[in-house]
Amino acid sequence: MTRIGIIGAAGRMGRAIAAEIGGGAVLAGGAEEGDDVGALARSSDVLVDFSVPAALEANLAAAADAGIPLVVGTTGLGAEHHRLLDAAAARVAVLQSANMSLGITLLAHLVREATARLGPDWDIEIVEMHHRAKIDAPSGTALLLGRAAADGRGVELGRISDRDGRAGARLPGRIGFASLRGGSVAGDHQLILAGEGERLELGHRAESRAIFARGAIKAALWLAGKPPGLYSMGDVLGL
Repeated sequence: MTRIGIIGAAGRMGRAIAAEIGGGAVLAGGAEEGDDVGALARSSDVLVDFSVPAALEANLAAAADAGIPLVVGTTGLGAEHHRLLDAAAARVAVLQSANMSLGITLLAHLVREATARLGPDWDIEIVEMHHRAKIDAPSGTALLLGRAAADGRGVELGRISDRDGRAGARLPGRIGFASLRGGSVAGDHQLILAGEGERLELGHRAESRAIFARGAIKAALWLAGKPPGLYSMGDVLGL
């Protein structure tokens, strides 16, 4: 049985993961801010981190020092966090994704394929909606889809993202984002490719956080025993 330790165990996702663990996995324990993550790491075969960006450096260090893999589902990460992920991946296996849903993973693959084949005259818009308590916007998943779209076109998302409070006509080649917040929505995402006279819509609706929990557990089981490196949910699905 693979022992999974949860960092951020008292949060929404931490509780959801604990509730879904089974089928080859067992809960090793959980940790919150101020707890000894190193002790949890030493009693686990793999860690799953759904805490906060500020804790990422310490969590990566705990996993690396214990020599065990780490699945990172924390959102709101910046450039420095990704540098830390790269450094830790030289020592242990690290899988990072803004969304652990298997459906979203496949959607990102389809987005990359679609944007690679449709010309730049097709406008790209990404619309996402989450519960009223979500802090970051656009969501990490919306940015994941934006990066997939940009990758399909061979450009960097940071150079072509739109909606910076600027009024006026849409700029060619830009990727627009719209964030909606309200109610208890677990996560709705839609990518729209709008051409002259036709429109292609690719989307995903999360009906329960359980889908993210099951994806995180699948990722943890897949990552256990892998050599050092930086992995993605696409690797889990063999994409």
